[in-house]
Amino acid sequence: MGLGSYRASDWTRLRSSKGLTQVNRVEKVFTVSSAAGKYDVRNIRVRESRDSDDSPRSTPVIIGFDVTASMGYLAKELAVNAINKTVTDLCRNKPITNPHVMCAAIGDCKSDKSPLQVTQFEADIRIIEQLTSLYLEGGGGGNGGESYNLLWYFAAFHTSADCFEKRNEKGFLFTIGDDDCHAQLTAAEINRVFGDCVKYPLSNEELIREAQRKYNVFHIHIETDSPYSAATFAGWQKLMPGNAAIINKKDIGCISELITAIIGVASGKSANEALKGLDQSAAEKISRSMAFINTKPNNSNTISF
Repeated sequence: MGLGSYRASDWTRLRSSKGLTQVNRVEKVFTVSSAAGKYDVRNIRVRESRDSDDSPRSTPVIIGFDVTASMGYLAKELAVNAINKTVTDLCRNKPITNPHVMCAAIGDCKSDKSPLQVTQFEADIRIIEQLTSLYLEGGGGGNGGESYNLLWYFAAFHTSADCFEKRNEKGFLFTIGDDDCHAQLTAAEINRVFGDCVKYPLSNEELIREAQRKYNVFHIHIETDSPYSAATFAGWQKLMPGNAAIINKKDIGCISELITAIIGVASGKSANEALKGLDQSAAEKISRSMAFINTKPNNSNTISF
């Protein structure tokens, strides 16, 4: 997938027809009451990002977001603002070529019926059309974490892209949320969610390592007033040193700039260069976030085997 190109006129039309504004409640933006089969990962063998006349050098970008408990505000921000702005900024500033965006709704595989839903890789307004068709289950088990690791597994074993198959280059994978991640995926959980048969559990370290063969993998922790928020981010830093950033909940409107800046740095720009082409008010708010991101050359977009 990944045909077509992103146009401002298509965003204006979709925003008007679907009422994608901040004044609407999240239930007015995401209206479905169950997960569609075409987005349920148990029904998906592979998601593809392919080169085309419109995208001769496609780059897959996966943006996964927590949809448990009260995280609807994050999904709403992505739908009414952040995804459009991210794609627009990527196309204008060109830290990567021909972005193909896949969105993913992440829940808790220990308690939810639909713990992972994924859209197609798309290059045009279908990115947001499909995003708003995802189901916000709003579950989560109050069990010490969510299943962000499901997206690492899916990216590693159920995506295929010309970016790394033809050019030996990595795509980008982001998970976004305010909680810890369960420490592993058990064989039973992998079978239940994906229909895959594996013999052993996979730790988060193993899952990230597999996903990193194809993607630059990042996590953005949303800082809240919870007394556990700082400890949660410390856990992410330990798991993903140099690839975990933090943003305060009150600055969630700057999430698109943070994603774009991280992609810029991972593609070889300095932090200052990555921030330069963005809205300066937002750039100032995310400067603290960017201090946590690795800027060393080994954060390259080229795959090493």
